[in-house]
Amino acid sequence: MNGRITEDMAGTSWEYVRVRMPFAIRFLVVGLWMLGSLLITDCRSKNGPQPSQQVTISFFGWGPGTLFDPNAAKALLEQFTSQTGIQVRYIAAPESADDTLSLLQKWFSRKSESPDVLYTDTIWPGLLANDLLDLNPYLGNEAKTMWPGAVQNETVDGRLVGLPFNLEIGVLHYRDDLLKKYGFDHPPRTWKELEQMAARIQEGERARGRKNFWGFVWQGAPYEGLTCNALEWQESYGGGDIIESNGVVSVNNPRTIAAIKMAKSWIGTISPPSVLTFMEEDSRSVWDRGDAAFRRDWVWRGSQDSRRFILAGSMAPLPGQDRQVSVSGNVSLSVSKYSRHPRESAELIRFLTSREIQLKLSQAFLPAIHEFYENPTYYGAQPQLASLIRGSISRPSTISGSHYPEVTRRYYTAVHSALAGKISVEKAMKDLETQLLQIPGFKSPHLSRQEHSVPQAE
Repeated sequence: MNGRITEDMAGTSWEYVRVRMPFAIRFLVVGLWMLGSLLITDCRSKNGPQPSQQVTISFFGWGPGTLFDPNAAKALLEQFTSQTGIQVRYIAAPESADDTLSLLQKWFSRKSESPDVLYTDTIWPGLLANDLLDLNPYLGNEAKTMWPGAVQNETVDGRLVGLPFNLEIGVLHYRDDLLKKYGFDHPPRTWKELEQMAARIQEGERARGRKNFWGFVWQGAPYEGLTCNALEWQESYGGGDIIESNGVVSVNNPRTIAAIKMAKSWIGTISPPSVLTFMEEDSRSVWDRGDAAFRRDWVWRGSQDSRRFILAGSMAPLPGQDRQVSVSGNVSLSVSKYSRHPRESAELIRFLTSREIQLKLSQAFLPAIHEFYENPTYYGAQPQLASLIRGSISRPSTISGSHYPEVTRRYYTAVHSALAGKISVEKAMKDLETQLLQIPGFKSPHLSRQEHSVPQAE
């Protein structure tokens, strides 16, 4: 009898309750059943979706220009699904940030419900804010554990439009074994030292039969990566920020011109002519083959892909002229305002930015949680990381607002044309200044005598 009651109740047999049970027992059973249903519903709403709901969200994630190979991404997302029951459809982003942004803007213009979760660049919050969900109600507490500067960058008009996923800065990767081999006891601190070291190591390695060996590889293709490189050169020479915080255009000045001429002199000497087509993966490919002594790239402390970084190597601050400068390249996770599953999407972000996952991945990149930089247990043998993060500079995306895509496109196009010899550096910067001054809100530069002078190379 008890077995039959359990079987009927498990099947929600309302006929058994209505006909066979006395009224008092019926009342009690129905009441308990309703209370249990409410408790189950409440638990589901608090603890996230259950596997039986089969909610699937789409994640427009990292592309080939990042440390995550498909297997690493798959393993992370499978772990998330096993913990929450939320299925994730992964969409790999293009390597170029420009192409990624174009896709996002295309989807937003259509108010597309997919993708739900977005891997967003540090320069996009002001541009995409109107199409991104305010994460404060979902992840406000988590934001308090993140690097404050990165959170501030993701806050637009009081709305948290992204939660920092990882921090990133430009650094110089160098072959410490080759430096020792050729008698250098420290990485280059100035651009002149870099040129001298790269030339000497390149000459020595080629004399030993390595005809494809180059001293220095970097990203010279006309895309956002060249903006990062060129801004580091320009800033290190004291040439300004492209667009200053007061809206003044700062490109057509002797210091910026000198910096770009310096980089132009590398092409065909210590850098391959093909560097003008290089994105991140191209420069890493040369490095992985053992065909370069120095490489400008992001921190990339390691990799989950065992095929990468098989060579002896170390990191140092980028060389400089007046000072050493690194551009920040932080990445955040956002939710589309048009997503049908905002809560589930926020759960994926909570998982990926959790202390467990962030520290698990800290061998590959710089976590966004500020604890990482307060406890030497985490940053290990790289104590300069915290100071590098604090001293990094941002591209002029905030002051440029919705005009930033035009600003950076015009900037890297002009720099690339000058590097390729299609136009003189002087004319490229003069024309660029004219173009940028046509954008509403930007001001004409008024250079001081000091800004007109060019620093002497060491």
